[in-house]
Amino acid sequence: MDLKTLLHPVSDDLLRVNEVIRQKLASQVALINDIGGHIIQAGGKRLRPTTTLLAAGAAGGVNDRARTLAAVIEFIHTATLLHDDVVDHTDLRRGRVTANAQWSNSAAVLSGDFLYSRAFQMMVDVGELAVMRVMADTTNAIAEGEVLQLLNARDPDVDEARYFRVIELKTAVLFRATCQLGAIAAGADTATQSALAEYGLQLGIAYQLADDVLDFEGDPKESGKAVGNDLIEGKPTLPLIQVLKHGDAETVSRLRQVLRSGEIADLDATLAEVRKAIESTGAIPYTRALAERHAASAKASVGGLPESPYKTALLQLADFAVGRKH
Repeated sequence: MDLKTLLHPVSDDLLRVNEVIRQKLASQVALINDIGGHIIQAGGKRLRPTTTLLAAGAAGGVNDRARTLAAVIEFIHTATLLHDDVVDHTDLRRGRVTANAQWSNSAAVLSGDFLYSRAFQMMVDVGELAVMRVMADTTNAIAEGEVLQLLNARDPDVDEARYFRVIELKTAVLFRATCQLGAIAAGADTATQSALAEYGLQLGIAYQLADDVLDFEGDPKESGKAVGNDLIEGKPTLPLIQVLKHGDAETVSRLRQVLRSGEIADLDATLAEVRKAIESTGAIPYTRALAERHAASAKASVGGLPESPYKTALLQLADFAVGRKH
């Protein structure tokens, strides 16, 4: 199933969310409008705000609060992208020049700060303490994840435990929040909120594991991201960790050197070597199997919810997260 068909239950609501985003993005400072518009209009799958809407629908019904919180989630996510691209010195995202490359690092960071603060203004307007608590905890966790990833960068001794802690904080906690906010907006009870929060957490982990696979198997024309980008940036993702753990001594030594130094004289040759090692160690099937396991856990988390088109879409979304090509 393609994503457009999968998201049909909330397609009209997504259009309304996009309108909220356009309205709330407006600033008296032209540069903020330019940068925010640049990254928002770059597209993307809008999975995070979509899960807010689907969770709300599955928990009782989509309403204006859910649509506002979906826009909040997109602002928070966009702010993290602006900051990530500065930290990672990224020049290309989704096939477009990044904000930091087009304007400057300072402009991108400060515009990200604007989006964070605008998101919290919108949450205040919603007037729900539980929403503020969830997002305060979530944004704090994301910041911790960013710092942990920075500490892990160019460290070939990163193990699976350290890796999973980073993806939980950087990626999965925001997915958890998107689903929990949807449940809160729908007025769901604590048990339903917990079930949807767990769904989001497991979905986020599965999604990031699939991203790690796509970093070596994806089509740059579809993803807008260069193959082997994580290796270039010195990020020890799970396939690389598997090679470091199970590869032959010569390859492991070479990979450790590349991760430490970031110096790659012949990128094509290095990527070919790493791909060969990934294949020989079964790193991709291993990573994909873990992604499928977490997707299954996500689906199990919402198994007890009443049947609805929204619940069906959540179940299908978990499968899409691990089976996608970009």
